[in-house]
Amino acid sequence: MRSSKDFFKPLAVGAPEPVREIPFRPSRMIHFFPPSNEKMVSKVPDIAPTVDILLGNLEDGVPADQKEAARAGLIQVAKTVDMGETQLWTRVNSLDSPWALDDITEIVTEVGDAIDVIMLPKVEGPEDIHYADRLIAQLESRAGVSRPILLHAILETARGVANVEEICGASPRMQGLSLGPADLAANRRMKTTRVGGGHPGYLVREDPPVGTDGETDIAAARTTYQQDLWHYTIARMVDACVMHGILPFYGPFGDIKDTVACEDQFRNAYLLGCVGAWSLHPAQIGVAKTVFSPDPASVAHAQRVIEAMGDGTVAIMLDGKMEDDASVKQCHVVVELAKQLSARDPELAATYGF
Repeated sequence: MRSSKDFFKPLAVGAPEPVREIPFRPSRMIHFFPPSNEKMVSKVPDIAPTVDILLGNLEDGVPADQKEAARAGLIQVAKTVDMGETQLWTRVNSLDSPWALDDITEIVTEVGDAIDVIMLPKVEGPEDIHYADRLIAQLESRAGVSRPILLHAILETARGVANVEEICGASPRMQGLSLGPADLAANRRMKTTRVGGGHPGYLVREDPPVGTDGETDIAAARTTYQQDLWHYTIARMVDACVMHGILPFYGPFGDIKDTVACEDQFRNAYLLGCVGAWSLHPAQIGVAKTVFSPDPASVAHAQRVIEAMGDGTVAIMLDGKMEDDASVKQCHVVVELAKQLSARDPELAATYGF
């Protein structure tokens, strides 16, 4: 058995020391781009300043005969593009694929200091994190990487969800988790072909009215309410992430044109505790900014509560509502997030009055 004190020792001689706390930088959207597509790569310098995280995707959506080109394209972006305050991530191929080892090896040894986070797909248990953790430490040592590259896992299988707490606590490299609804739906044998969002068949229906004969009329028109297929999984993921001090993200919303439903899904995740979501198209960047930036009215209210509460040890009435120590803690979360986002977004800062 390893001592808990060893948890924060490098897993390879010469590798950088693991982080003791995951830095919370603006992370409202993880914007995907295909590094094998030269036209899209040419737009990276213009896109980077508009997003919090830019991710070069090497996995799903990249044909087998373009995997090496995608890897080379990502490395070229990392070497040549000034990312400014924007984080640069990559999603490598799954650990059981023929490309994962070369993905991790070449990225860490060639551009390790430029990569903030490596996203691992289809993580099913802590053993996947342990493997990547040791491998990356060895490569960091070989390449002289100055700070540890963090890991982000995607929940895409039932086993991964069942092991979510162990995955979150598997390594100090763990930066966060994302929900992968499409692969998870297939693995669970869920009867939906949608990528995220609700389903018209997953609903609740109001009770039937009672007729003049005193009997319920089940054939009468009744209001139905579409439900969220992902509520349980997101909530469980958020709890596991918070317990281990890492960050939860909602994943993709596949219907690019339906930005209204996309906003609804992102807001559900935001209210449950997610810090951001994936954006697969520029149309979703603005949606993520809107949803994962606190509403100015909420920020103003939170500031009033903090000011009125003083040291937070009393309960008060403010605008007809009770505020206590739990309330002020929630308000500090909202105001702190608003300040962090405002530091890199002057327009947003102006709406908050900072």
